[in-house]
Amino acid sequence: MKKNLSKILALVLVVAMMATLFVGCGSSKQPKADPDRAKDYTGGDTLVVGYNPFSQKFSPFFATTGYDQDVANMTQVALLGSDREGNVVLKGIEGETIPYNGTDHTYYGIADCEITQNDDGTVVYDFKLRDDITFSDGEKLTADDVIFSMYVLSDPTYDGASSFYAQPIVGMEEYRAGMESLTNLILAAGPDAVSEYSNADQTAAFWTAFNAAGEKFAQEIVDYCVNGSGAANVTEAAAMWGYELEEGATAADFFKTIAEKYAYDISDNGINYESAGSTFSDLLNAELGDHAAEYAKGIQTGESAANITGIEKTGDYSLKITMNSFDATAIYNVGVTVAPMHYYGDASLYNYDNNQFGFTKGDLSTVRAKTTQPMGAGPYKFVSYENGVVTFERNETYYCGCPYITNILFQETSAGDMLTGVASGTFDLADPNFTTDTIESIKEYNGGELTGPVLTTVNVDNLGYGYIGINADTVNVGGDPGSDASKNLRKAFATLFSVYRDTAINSYYGEMASIINYPISNTSWAAPKPADEGYEVAYSTDVDGKPIYTDGMSDTEKYDAALQAAVGFLKAAGYTYDEASGKFTAAPDSAEMSYEIIIPADGSGDHPSYSILTDAKKALESIGITLEINDPADSNVLWDSMDAGTQNMWCAAWQATADPDMYQVYHSSNIVGKGGTNSNHYHIADANLDQMIMDARTSADQSYRKSTYKKCLETILDWAVEIPVYQRQNAFVFSTERIKIDTLTPDITTFWTWMNDLENLQMN
Repeated sequence: MKKNLSKILALVLVVAMMATLFVGCGSSKQPKADPDRAKDYTGGDTLVVGYNPFSQKFSPFFATTGYDQDVANMTQVALLGSDREGNVVLKGIEGETIPYNGTDHTYYGIADCEITQNDDGTVVYDFKLRDDITFSDGEKLTADDVIFSMYVLSDPTYDGASSFYAQPIVGMEEYRAGMESLTNLILAAGPDAVSEYSNADQTAAFWTAFNAAGEKFAQEIVDYCVNGSGAANVTEAAAMWGYELEEGATAADFFKTIAEKYAYDISDNGINYESAGSTFSDLLNAELGDHAAEYAKGIQTGESAANITGIEKTGDYSLKITMNSFDATAIYNVGVTVAPMHYYGDASLYNYDNNQFGFTKGDLSTVRAKTTQPMGAGPYKFVSYENGVVTFERNETYYCGCPYITNILFQETSAGDMLTGVASGTFDLADPNFTTDTIESIKEYNGGELTGPVLTTVNVDNLGYGYIGINADTVNVGGDPGSDASKNLRKAFATLFSVYRDTAINSYYGEMASIINYPISNTSWAAPKPADEGYEVAYSTDVDGKPIYTDGMSDTEKYDAALQAAVGFLKAAGYTYDEASGKFTAAPDSAEMSYEIIIPADGSGDHPSYSILTDAKKALESIGITLEINDPADSNVLWDSMDAGTQNMWCAAWQATADPDMYQVYHSSNIVGKGGTNSNHYHIADANLDQMIMDARTSADQSYRKSTYKKCLETILDWAVEIPVYQRQNAFVFSTERIKIDTLTPDITTFWTWMNDLENLQMN
């Protein structure tokens, strides 16, 4: 668990919403509800799935972990679906046939979407819904339910993970203006004042709860540092977390310092960012108890529009969204979960023509009240959560057809018990950590194979990749990060890191990871493939652009060739080289003879890239350059240096998204400390790259976007700020003995999991 866990969870949730929320049907013909389709089924009636612990936020609006989101997804349908590569299916009603891995698959959903780009720059998303979809309680799904769901996600007091409200929808800003939650208004006034929007008693009660929650929040950090890093007290724990406190400080003192640093901002970019377990917001709501809803309500502070003009109902089963501009990522956000307004809201408060959308603006209490009890039009109905087990029963009116299996249980367990649980019969399927030990255990159960008589293993690429980063602002020549000399300096290191990747990753991951040559996950449709024209191995050319390696080279010959190429890059960077000794003796202006690389390997070298660094260190030493490997026991050393922008080089992994948009990570406006997203840790600032990123982001032509992203990736590699290292694999393990494997959805991928086509799954 890391200091920026809350940010990581938020990102993971976004991924989960795109990867598993878009559940549709894969079928040869348009699916329809058929309560009688399973009447002759004679297989098992209960499927048990091993799961990581839940947080009981089983809400399509407020889930904060992927595990909770999966519970909600079982009960829900989304406006739009996706295919096996994460591409959005726009013709859900008509069905779209899309090839994957040599097989044509047809995808269906609950709606069609037509996108029109107008001459004035606006973009219209026209949705047409099927008129035969019902929720699990029999109520029909209509455009009113879609509009209700969109207004929940757009409410000024909405504080869930969805970024629907951040889309450039016409009228969105005007609708969200002039209203703040009472919590935010009290926080804005600060702990020493009474907000004009609250009374003294309200304010005092809030700050009492705030401080009590804060002390628990800080204590979780202290406990984490004590148990994980050996801190002896609060002061030492705070120091490990990047805070200086006096000796004898308490958890309350620690939290006060955190709160003051973030000016009492409790968002994921504020106090929640420091989480070592529970988010502060959850702890605060727990302390507020029955009064949490009171503080969550919106207060009118100024002028606010009565509706969102860009969200228009055009019929009982149709609507359209108008945006001010085109954004390629928007399609992933408009395909919202369609939750039943009559269940999550109040049907008496819905009157579209009178600007009533199923709840009182600024008051989401009815929606929040159903957080632990999801309901929707998905394949299964939520029954209960008791003793660590979520129980579902089939939805006989599911539009893709009544599921064969009557009940599904999600049962909490530890990661270490998942595989043995499937093998022993406790679970029917699980997704254990896919380590070399796991692989060997699976083979042992099966008599030598990953798939056999006991277990069936389906491995998929992880939605992300491992990399080595270089900070252009701290590793350059003459203070000019974008100069040829600076790029050559970084390419010297990148070339050596790159040549040792194969041996290191094969040793650490074995067959469950592969080397990648572009800084993008293989799960993305935009990732260059080996068969593509112009595909190259990362950092495989020398300073003159000639190939470093030739066919038939041994590993030792490759290492020697890479070292000579590094010498060439350093000479071109301006380093002084002594031919007699074969070593560099001086660095050019602003460059160094020694650089540090931080690797979060728990102080023990336990990291897939660790041997890359040790081998590169030896090679660099032979030519007079020092690579200092910093493997701290506390990974916050890395995260804090990245937050400050002071790191030279580092090892980490990115979590990816279904869309390959590069704005957040590589656009110069997002360099750490520049006021953007602070996600550009490479400090790459290239006007041409910025323009290409924006051009790709504002185009609907996927072939154009892919070719443009290829140029972006080549630019990033030319700057030598990122060395792509590995793409690891995850796995689903199924009981061959208890599940009819041929009824699993075929061609499972990162974006199309066992939960798709769930209505077709059968047991022996």
